[in-house]
Amino acid sequence: MKNLKASLILLLFTIYSSSCTEKESASMILVNGKIATLDVNNPRAEAIAFQDDRILLVGSTKEVESLKNDQTKVIDLKGKFAMPGFIEGHGHFSGLGKSLINLNFLKSKNWQEIVDMVAEAAKKAKPGEWIEGRGWHQEKWNEELERNIHGYPYHDDLSEVSPNNPVLLRHASGHGVFANKKAMELGRISAETPNPIGGEIVRDGSGEAIGMFEERAMSLVYAAFREYEKTLSQDDLKKRWYKAIDLAQEECLKKGITSFQDAGSSYLEIERYTHLAKEGKFDLRLWAMLRHSYEEMNENLEQFPIIDAGNHFFTCRSIKTEVDGALGSYGAWLLKSYNDKQHFVGQNTTTIEEVTNIARLAAKNDLQLCVHAIGDRANREVINIFEKNIKDNPSKDWRWRIEHAQHLHPEDIPRFKKWGIIASMQGIHCTSDAPFVVDRLGEKRAREGAYPWRSLLDAGVLIANGTDAPVEDVDPLESFYASVTRKRADTGIEFFTEQKMTREEGLYSYTLGNAFAGFEEKNKGSLEKGKLADVTVLTKDLRDCDDMEILEAEVIYTIVGGEVKFEKL
Repeated sequence: MKNLKASLILLLFTIYSSSCTEKESASMILVNGKIATLDVNNPRAEAIAFQDDRILLVGSTKEVESLKNDQTKVIDLKGKFAMPGFIEGHGHFSGLGKSLINLNFLKSKNWQEIVDMVAEAAKKAKPGEWIEGRGWHQEKWNEELERNIHGYPYHDDLSEVSPNNPVLLRHASGHGVFANKKAMELGRISAETPNPIGGEIVRDGSGEAIGMFEERAMSLVYAAFREYEKTLSQDDLKKRWYKAIDLAQEECLKKGITSFQDAGSSYLEIERYTHLAKEGKFDLRLWAMLRHSYEEMNENLEQFPIIDAGNHFFTCRSIKTEVDGALGSYGAWLLKSYNDKQHFVGQNTTTIEEVTNIARLAAKNDLQLCVHAIGDRANREVINIFEKNIKDNPSKDWRWRIEHAQHLHPEDIPRFKKWGIIASMQGIHCTSDAPFVVDRLGEKRAREGAYPWRSLLDAGVLIANGTDAPVEDVDPLESFYASVTRKRADTGIEFFTEQKMTREEGLYSYTLGNAFAGFEEKNKGSLEKGKLADVTVLTKDLRDCDDMEILEAEVIYTIVGGEVKFEKL
């Protein structure tokens, strides 16, 4: 019996000694690089090791190579720049995918190019088939139209090339739509059709619709489109949606994006996203905001929050709503009239009562609230609503967000800090909108409160960055460039550069800032031991390269969970 005990003790000691001396090894290592970690305690490194989907070590090449074994995948960065994976802080994931299927006008230079694209699509379409497109913006065309109202074209040319097909062309902002004659006929739009609350049918001097529908008026035409969709195979529509999701993933990964914060999804989409995550079919991490009316969500939130489904690939812990529209389509809700549309202050698209009810619903269910607000009046109203909820429990970690926060009254900037409100802004919007912001607001308002990043940062406010794709190209490098230069890449136009971010602030806003804005800073946003192994590798060092080199940078690797999801060959 004594011999048996002695043998067992010896066996246990041998196993213990073996486990203590067994070398810790990495599944993948990146060596010989210039790494921005966004970790304040270890800001720079040259190598990083992964153990499956987590970071094992960040340090020198020598330290990291010591973790290599025969099975370790080794990537020699050869001096290239690596950083935490870009996090898209505000976009529309399924909308991005859809824009890659339908006509895309983001690069269109004038109305004629758009008409020509529709004409080609009409040649291939069956009679009665709807033609969809998105991305046009009248303020960005290089040719002024002879006949226009507030820069919007008349539908005549578009209707002429598509007489048998209804056409819906979504404004780049997403807050307006242009329709041809056929679509308006199906929507029963006439001179007698009233403007809905929170929207406007743009009309000529005789009261006839020219084809442009702003904000809530879009629903008049979309009602006809929804009737058309009911005639289609639901299985085909579902396959089309999944195809769009695949395309969105591909587009993001090739541009270095490892996580995407989706600004508004339906119950159905949330269900599908959860299923994709649990089935292991996501190649990037998706974080979504639920978007429905108060009536639809009340007593229907028992399944939320959904956190880290499918091993940290899908989360939905937020509710999204809005109070106004976009500046480009005169939908931003302002404290004073538009400079170029006197006696008009924009649109309050969702009633304050409705937004207040949704805020209470979010607070009751311990969900984050994210509210779209662009104009200074809209932002003030949202801050008021946030304040009423937050002051009742100031010790709670609310992290409520204003999505866009584009145009602020200077007096409201300190209120962001006071109530811990996150300014979820999109750098690229600033330079994209630059040609018309002063026209809309006047120079004083534009200088003091349009995209006031420096003022917000100096006040201690967190800025989360993004693109609002498909409103803009999802490319984070273009948005980063806009954030740190306040210059247009094409024309060099500068927009009040005193409000620009530093390079460090720009990187933070696209990584750890966005992670914090989604309650995910413990798992992503910086390269630290134990965090998710999400990394973007670029040809240029964004910390100190020349300004124009930011736009020349290429994504070499996009790594998600320790796996290479995109490689530039």
